[in-house]
Amino acid sequence: MALTIVVRSGDSESPPKITFDAPRVVIGRGEGCEVRLPDPSVSHRHASIRQRGTDYIVVDEGSTNGTFVGPVLLSPQASRVLKSGDRIRVGRVWLEVLLEHVPPTQQPQLATKEIALALVADALKAQGQEAELVLQVSAGPDAGLHLDIEGFGKRYVVGRGQAADLRVTDADASRRHVELERQGDQLRVRELGSKNGTLLDGEPLTQTPMVWKPGQLLRLGTNYLSYTDPLSTALEELEAAEDERLDPTEELAALQADATPNEVDARPASAAAPRGPLVEQPRIAHRRGKHRFINADAFVAVLALFVLIVSVLGLYWLFSSD
Repeated sequence: MALTIVVRSGDSESPPKITFDAPRVVIGRGEGCEVRLPDPSVSHRHASIRQRGTDYIVVDEGSTNGTFVGPVLLSPQASRVLKSGDRIRVGRVWLEVLLEHVPPTQQPQLATKEIALALVADALKAQGQEAELVLQVSAGPDAGLHLDIEGFGKRYVVGRGQAADLRVTDADASRRHVELERQGDQLRVRELGSKNGTLLDGEPLTQTPMVWKPGQLLRLGTNYLSYTDPLSTALEELEAAEDERLDPTEELAALQADATPNEVDARPASAAAPRGPLVEQPRIAHRRGKHRFINADAFVAVLALFVLIVSVLGLYWLFSSD
């Protein structure tokens, strides 16, 4: 049985998810986590999901803002058995756990990094900031040309041909000169057999993809190309930041179920996701409100009062009999 974790926070119609076939999955903001969530309310190592026999359990790893399963807050290092369809909240981020017979995600480290970068991109776009990696001709006859590299895994061609994604006019450039592809936080570049070759920071480029690091210049004909990557910069800043402690009175956005009524009816009762807000106000387990008594407390108080009255009457009878 594989473990799928779906990031349910946000407005995406296709929420990001990743499937694991591993005995332990760490959730947090740090680079070494299997599920990376770039939100300052998520601790660097927030929680973990572990396989115990045929079950999966979730454990809070001493996080700053705690780990919720539905409305219940877990105590630090306390565990809770998960069912397929359970919702987990870490910081401000909602996750859904699915236990299903599906193949695990290929290259999970790359996949979780791309999920983290996509979440950062959504946040930057919501704030009206640039979120794409921008390739630009910084010097040469085509200085000022630029190309936005969007998403991951898409290949872009730079050259003189009409079909090139970034079309240059330099006569020393070939029609299809180099190919670029973004994978995670890396930009990979390879030669396409150009007539004059390509230099990456002075080193000849080959047809084997090479990592183009920030700050390096790519010489293509007589043009020099560079790029800026606001996503990777923002992700590094978020991962290096201190945990943000949530205000207990902060009103968290309600989680909306994305399933249609027919999809809900088709699921087992244990896995059906409720329509509307999942949790209006998280409930803290093992904590009572101020000046509030449960039935056991009231019974003990009445019993103590009764014993006190009987004791006073006994003393009065003892002294009056003398």
